[in-house]
Amino acid sequence: MIFLDAAATTPVRREVLEAMWPYLTGEFGNPSSHHSLGEAAATALAGARTATAKALGCRPGEVVFTSGGTEADNLAVKGIALARRAADPRLDRVAISAVEHPAVEESARYLERVHGFAVDVIPVDRFGQVTEEALAAVLQPGTALVSIMYANNEVGTVQPIARLAALARAHGVPFHTDAVQAAGWLPMDTGALGVDALSISGHKLGAPKGSGALFVRGRVRLEPLVHGGGHERGRRSGTENVAGAVALATALTLPREPAGRVSALRDGFIGAVLAGVPGALLTGHPTERLPSVASFCFPGTSGESVLLELERQGVICSSGSACAAGSDAPSPVLLAMGIEPEVAQSAVRFSFDSTVTAVQLQEAAAAVRTAVGSVRSLGEASGGGRGGRSSAAAS
Repeated sequence: MIFLDAAATTPVRREVLEAMWPYLTGEFGNPSSHHSLGEAAATALAGARTATAKALGCRPGEVVFTSGGTEADNLAVKGIALARRAADPRLDRVAISAVEHPAVEESARYLERVHGFAVDVIPVDRFGQVTEEALAAVLQPGTALVSIMYANNEVGTVQPIARLAALARAHGVPFHTDAVQAAGWLPMDTGALGVDALSISGHKLGAPKGSGALFVRGRVRLEPLVHGGGHERGRRSGTENVAGAVALATALTLPREPAGRVSALRDGFIGAVLAGVPGALLTGHPTERLPSVASFCFPGTSGESVLLELERQGVICSSGSACAAGSDAPSPVLLAMGIEPEVAQSAVRFSFDSTVTAVQLQEAAAAVRTAVGSVRSLGEASGGGRGGRSSAAAS
């Protein structure tokens, strides 16, 4: 099997398992307990917080451990917007890009539906990027928060986050970025990026599912979503997942293959697919993209049919975002980029971790040529144009 769906999840790395194992077994204490077991857990949690803060270029007290990227996004978008409006009722708008992960978009829509906020959607260009001009056009005196993802989970486009955050800061507006896909590939120094909040998720980095964190700059007010005993400095109540925090911190600090090597392999794979599949369309920015993502549309097919054919050949990939599994609708990200719905439903995403090899990608490119050809042939034989149903599958 050639696994090319690392943007959906990654295997847990052995070093991570070894680091977290003691806190799943003998060192099982509650970090809030005032005895030796609890103190050992509290020490491990503090160490994980310090290591995570170092990786993010922030202070340990600015790290909130969460259950993953979705919770981190929810806490940032809802928590910052609600806290700012509580301080100033005139702050009743949030601005998000047209290509956000559902965790950000649905959080904004919740604020709109339940709390009466207005949601300003920032358009993107045909490559999926937000320009400074587009952001400036939606910023208003009532804007409580801007949220723009660092790197897109479907097409891999990287946003000019430092410039966009600087623009928001010049208007006095906090800036959040969903960096779930960027972590491990792109610079994560929150000071250099200039962001006020940043979300990450462990299972994209070689840690288990259920671990994540939110960086929140110290001066930014945050309304908690989960109330209780006041854990995480009152920002996220509930007994901390010590093993998960240790796992996340370990995954963040492990050495990785140079991004340049993976980028070169990605570019070779993209070239092979475009050369071997007539009509194939690369989606996302041609150069400002994650080293780990190559996404295409294959007009005349359905993405789901191509996926099934590729799996028969031993290649595992995705037709979009895993967080939208079960949907037959074309990807909102691709539609926002101006791609026609019929073409958007033929989307296939290939994403890989740093262990991918040139041989694997050569074999995968050959399998793509065969799979797309087979699906198109079946479609023609049956008198249909798409060769099967489509889905918008994994984040």
